[in-house]
Parts: sequence; C-alpha cells; structure tokens
Amino acid sequence: MMNTINTTQLFSESTVHNKSSHCVSSHLENLTPKDSFSGKGLFITFEGIEGSGKTTQIIMLVEVLKAKGIPYVTTREPGGTKISEAIRDLLLNPEFMEMKPETELLLYCASRAQHTAELILPALEEGKIVISDRYFDSTYAYQGAARELDEEVINVLTRFSTYGRNPDLTFLLDLPVEVGLARIKNRNLDRLEQETLSFHEKVRRQFLSIANKYPSRYIVLDGESQPEIIHRQILSTLQPFIGE
Repeated sequence: MMNTINTTQLFSESTVHNKSSHCVSSHLENLTPKDSFSGKGLFITFEGIEGSGKTTQIIMLVEVLKAKGIPYVTTREPGGTKISEAIRDLLLNPEFMEMKPETELLLYCASRAQHTAELILPALEEGKIVISDRYFDSTYAYQGAARELDEEVINVLTRFSTYGRNPDLTFLLDLPVEVGLARIKNRNLDRLEQETLSFHEKVRRQFLSIANKYPSRYIVLDGESQPEIIHRQILSTLQPFIGE
C-alpha cells in the first residue's frame, strides 16, 4: 500500500524563539519536493509534554497527505514495530514504578534501534514521509533533564540507536504543564504520565532548550492555540514539500 498507518500508532490520544515562529531548517531548504519523495524521504517528528496535542495534529496532517496521494508512514515512540511495542508495554506500565532511570534509558534506546532499522529507514529509502510521535529528543527531555542522566551517555546511545539518522523537521507543541496534564486527567495514566509536576516542568524546559539550540530543525508552536490554527501553521511549513 502507498499510505501506511499502523493502528497501534494512531492511538487515542530559557530563552527560546517565539512560539509562533516558523523557521525551516537549512537542510530542508536544500531539499526540493522532488528530492523529498525520490528515495530520500522526509522525516518529521512531533514533540511536546503530555497532553500537548501531538496526536491530534498528526491525524490532521495525515488527512491532508491522504487527499494529496502523498506516500507516508505514521509511527510513535516508544513503539512502532512489534518488538518496540513490546518494550513500550514494559516502559509505560504503572506496575513498574520501581524501574531505574538507567534501565528506562536503555529500554528506550533498544526500542528506538529496532524501530529505526525496521520501519523508519526503509520507509525513508522508499521516499515516504515518516511522521513520528516522539523520537530521540524525548530521551534528552525525559531521561536527560527529568531523570538527570548523563548527556554524554545519551549522546552515544542515541547515535548508536538511530544509525546516525536525525529528523529533518521537528514540530514542538509547547504549552504550560498544568494545561497539558489537565487535558489527560480523565484517562488511565501511564507510568511517565503519573510523574510529578516538577518532573514534567523539567521536560518542558528541556524541550524548549533543545528547540533554542537547534532552530534550523525546530518549529515551536503554541499548544494552547486552536487545533485548526496549529494545523495551518504546520501546513504552511510543509508547503514546499506537499504543495498548497
């Protein structure tokens, strides 16, 4: 099939640049739409704290790609493949609150290695747009900043588990932690969603720090805006690759 959505992936749901800023990476500026879909693909990631609205925006983007007949794959982290989804079950299970930060980091990277090799890289090689709900930036935010694990260790594991492949473009949906957590309060919370307010504040600050460090890759969007407004901003950024 040209367009692929794994049912396990479309699930229910510091000084930084201005939230509404749109800056396309220098890497993307060197890609033409033809380049993007002729063997190189386009790797897009969505990042944000819990309840930021990533899943909603991915679903809305997919509807546009479907209508245009543009080949795509949607996926998520942790997860995306059979092995990676099994690891996800371990990572997010609230019964395992005793999990050590080091164990958590290694499991995330194991999931990512399988996910990248089995799904992401082949899809990009086929010239598809790959849309992932989270990728390695989440590791720097959750295991790095919030769990306070050594960044150099994370650097080594990230290079190893991604086979050196970075996203081409990352959309960060930013909003206050209290707002995000209020959005998810009525669902069964997983192990990380149950963490403290201060934990999630660290995650948010780190995402903004990463966006500030890599402005050529990051688009920071106001997660409190109406979904349709955010959607239009995303489409505006992607217009050179998917058309009007």
